[in-house]
Amino acid sequence: MFNQKRRRAIEQRATNIAQADADFLVKEAAIMMADRLNATNREFDVAIDMFSPFDNMLNFLQDSPKTKKTYKFSKKTTQQDSKVPTINGTREEISLEPKSVNLITSIFGLHWSNDLPGTLAQIKNSLVEDGLFLAALPGDRTLMELRDSMLTAESMINGNATLRIDPFGEVRQIGSLLQRAGFALPVVDTEILTVRYSSLKKLITDLRAMGATSSLNSNTHFGPRGLFEKTEQIYRERYQDEDGKIRATFEIVFLSGWSPHTSQQKPLKRGSAKNKLSDFLM
Repeated sequence: MFNQKRRRAIEQRATNIAQADADFLVKEAAIMMADRLNATNREFDVAIDMFSPFDNMLNFLQDSPKTKKTYKFSKKTTQQDSKVPTINGTREEISLEPKSVNLITSIFGLHWSNDLPGTLAQIKNSLVEDGLFLAALPGDRTLMELRDSMLTAESMINGNATLRIDPFGEVRQIGSLLQRAGFALPVVDTEILTVRYSSLKKLITDLRAMGATSSLNSNTHFGPRGLFEKTEQIYRERYQDEDGKIRATFEIVFLSGWSPHTSQQKPLKRGSAKNKLSDFLM
């Protein structure tokens, strides 16, 4: 589904742009994820942050008293970050030793995998028993206004439309993938952030600076003449506030799961209950 060569080019462009506040969404997600990590009564000998743009989560792991050794996991490039030990791999080939890592985190880095179920299974297999996986992915309501406006605009111009916004996972689907990968005690929850922009151009500029534009294989050609102008017109008709600003929704799906261990809580077996529900309702 995703062109990984194009994905790397998009990420490199974001690095080259180096917009000062481009990490605002990642920073918000990192703060929320750090809160979740701080709530665990554990210490982690080896922690790895995978494919997170910018270094917000990585910096937290390095500074946290809960972690001893911190590594960065990313695609091999000619310029590696000398400050942080880096492990090379791809989203589809995690290439870590089985049961070698205590904590794996990722913010907005894994949903571009062309085999997300396989990626999650590899992550689970890389964790020691009772190891923790924490991640944030964009949910399916992310950029719903832009997706709606762009599809409508292109349909009006061409009579058909190309998907130009990457698809994102629905909460229940993501929860099912965690269970399918074999994680114990899976938890999925969401946060909705609404960001307002003075224009569609400002929104697109932010997405480029974040490295968050589309890398779909199917999106191989430029849109028809006038697509941008028609998209903004429809966007303003449907999603503009009274002060003239347009809304953009970002849904952050947080997921956590543990590598199975005998000490963990397990659901009771079917038929093992000793009391009837009716006893408490009478």
